Amino acid sequence: MSRPTAAITRFGDFLQQQGLKLTSEREALVREIFSIHYHFEADELLFKMKQNNVKISRATVYRTLELLVKSGLVRRVHLGEDHYHYEHVSGNSHHDHLICTTCGAVIEFHDEELEQRQREICERKKFTPTFHNLQILGLCDACRRKGEQPDAPDRVKMIARGAMNLRK
Repeated sequence: MSRPTAAITRFGDFLQQQGLKLTSEREALVREIFSIHYHFEADELLFKMKQNNVKISRATVYRTLELLVKSGLVRRVHLGEDHYHYEHVSGNSHHDHLICTTCGAVIEFHDEELEQRQREICERKKFTPTFHNLQILGLCDACRRKGEQPDAPDRVKMIARGAMNLRK
């Protein structure tokens, strides 16, 4: 079974438990999400759906994303901008992010030593973790080589024109 098909089946089961239906729009949305292999925005997803001639409203996209987050199939991430990004979840896919505050590039990484250190800290502090999200903001190699400087070290610049082209 392909990854999108498996996700649609899982989502359909989740919706049924919630007393909701798997509509053709929701199915098309899940199929699109699981064909994307980067962090995406809700409006970008809406744009892609319309490009593929899928008639779907902005409200349906946002409501379905919320349901997908609740189902555990999609994760909402804050990447330093004024809105959320999303990514589909595949098995045990925990990772952290390096985020370029100049061009908006997102570099995913996983470091088991860092994960172990975080577990040790929680244990020492008698804290039970349920989730964590590590983000390191800075300059990617390409921007550093160009001599770029971040405008604000705690925020990613808003990238208006060509944002979707960066993700291809």
